[in-house]
Amino acid sequence: MKPSESTLSRTLTAIACWGGSGLAVLRAAEATGAVPTATNAPATAPAPSDAVGQLLVRVSFLQNEVFGEPLWKYLAFLAYIGLAFLGAYLVNRLVAGRLRVLAARTATQYDDILLQVVQGPVKVITFVIVLNFGLRVFAWPAVVQDYLSKGLRVVVAWSLTFMVIKAMDVLLVFWRQRAGAAEDVFFNRQLFPLVRRVGKYFILLIAALLTAQNLGIEITSLLAGLSIGGLAVGLAAQDTLANLFGAVALFMDKPCAVGDRIRVESFDGVVEEIGLRSTRLRNLDGHLVTIPNKTMANTVITNISKRPNIRTVMTIGITYDTPAEKVKLAADLITEVFKSHPMTADVWVSFNQFADFSLNFLVIHWWNSTDYKAYLAGMQEMNLTLKARFDAAGLSFAFPTRTLYVKQDSDWRITGMPQGPLPAEPPRAGR
Repeated sequence: MKPSESTLSRTLTAIACWGGSGLAVLRAAEATGAVPTATNAPATAPAPSDAVGQLLVRVSFLQNEVFGEPLWKYLAFLAYIGLAFLGAYLVNRLVAGRLRVLAARTATQYDDILLQVVQGPVKVITFVIVLNFGLRVFAWPAVVQDYLSKGLRVVVAWSLTFMVIKAMDVLLVFWRQRAGAAEDVFFNRQLFPLVRRVGKYFILLIAALLTAQNLGIEITSLLAGLSIGGLAVGLAAQDTLANLFGAVALFMDKPCAVGDRIRVESFDGVVEEIGLRSTRLRNLDGHLVTIPNKTMANTVITNISKRPNIRTVMTIGITYDTPAEKVKLAADLITEVFKSHPMTADVWVSFNQFADFSLNFLVIHWWNSTDYKAYLAGMQEMNLTLKARFDAAGLSFAFPTRTLYVKQDSDWRITGMPQGPLPAEPPRAGR
């Protein structure tokens, strides 16, 4: 390790004692005099206790006062500002360099996320900590000391807030990549920006409340007002919030996607859009159906497009005067025709029923695709082939028929009628 890196490592170790909470460090520094704080005691010019001040105070012309303060204090303050910028740059470069080395050695992406998160805030926090020593040069009035102390707290709070927001952004992008949602139009265009925006507003709100509390501002009444306002908004927008949470549930569970054919309650159609408030289906009649996401989240969704194949159940009947050997031939022909098709995944054929007017074969066929148009064309092709094979084999398809048998138990005649043939009707005039 180089000597400069060793010095920076010791500086970084000292900064690490800050423990991740800039506000706590500033309060501790105020207690020890590192940061100027408000006080009612009369201001007195402190003797320089730092190396820069002790060096400058030896120069005689720097003892001349400007606005009641000697020149060496201004030069010391400018020197500390320069040291603050330099320290921030060096510490950030050291931290980023070490993290890059660690990230290159590992396959995980968590160290890459850490590298992106800490780069900016490390500069700001280091700059503020080094600048504190420069502020000690002047004997500030009580009001100025109070504003400086609060200003440094705000700067540190802003830096920590920025770090949290940046960490949230990086983690959300990482989560989107892990979840495989890069091609999800609904997630990319609507849900992801909404989650990111709501997360940022929530973090900013919490940061503002915590900063106000650390600055001595009473936030109890503000929290009470926010609670009442939130309750009123929640009651007024109950259905809207329910639809929004329904949209989140649809994305998390993924029961359907744009382009899928689904069946929801009595609606059957293709999903055209999944929005924050509703989901739109194009039903089989061509009508656009809008369903609230609250309903989508609380009902049964049948995703027809997700089936691995298309199953068809049909009954084929032949006439009762078909001999047994031809009945067996019919079963063999049905099996051969359906099984020989290249898109047939499986087929079951069974002579299973003596129906009212036909001998029935149960046929269960699985089409090895979900393309409905290709399925209809394939079924037509197999049905035409089966009809031609049945005609060639002399097999007849049954259709609903009924045969009536009339039995005469005794001899019967109509009384009053003459016996023998009826006389011929005489010709009429004009014919």
